[in-house]
Amino acid sequence: MPLRDPWWDRAERVLIGLLGALAMLVGLVQVVGRYVAPRYAISWAEEVIVYLVVWGIMLAASQLVRTDGHVRPDLLLRAVPPRAQRWMEVTNCIAALLFCAGLAWYGWSIVETSWELDERSSSDLQFPMWIYSAAVPTGAVLMTGRYLIRLYRYLFAFDPQTMTVGHIPAHEQAGGSSPSPPQV
Repeated sequence: MPLRDPWWDRAERVLIGLLGALAMLVGLVQVVGRYVAPRYAISWAEEVIVYLVVWGIMLAASQLVRTDGHVRPDLLLRAVPPRAQRWMEVTNCIAALLFCAGLAWYGWSIVETSWELDERSSSDLQFPMWIYSAAVPTGAVLMTGRYLIRLYRYLFAFDPQTMTVGHIPAHEQAGGSSPSPPQV
């Protein structure tokens, strides 16, 4: 049975959209305030926009794993047969899991230090920096989950018809309809 994660996908996409919309709203309020009523303009808008965008980017990194959107050697993958692609993808997943583990570990170290020092932003907002820094280990943990799902699929549920790069299944070459891609 393939692993499916539609609630996870939906939750990430909604949260990313909300963070982006909120960043745009804060930017709009800042610009309008600056030109219409300068004394009511908020001084910390740029700071909050950065925090929102960074959180959105770290959440979107998980979606990139799901959709094969991270940088990878597609040209090389297209040049090898499906069996070799499978093991290259397994190797990639293992390397990515090690990277994500390191990113989560060091990211958490930064969050913990920021918490212990009660580090705050230098603006009037005095935003707790541990919340901002928490985007790194959060994104790493989400990517780890996605890479574990990918690794499982390549090890135990590999289908060369739908899980390879650049190979056209025989029924498509004959002009037939293509099967729907797997839910990653």
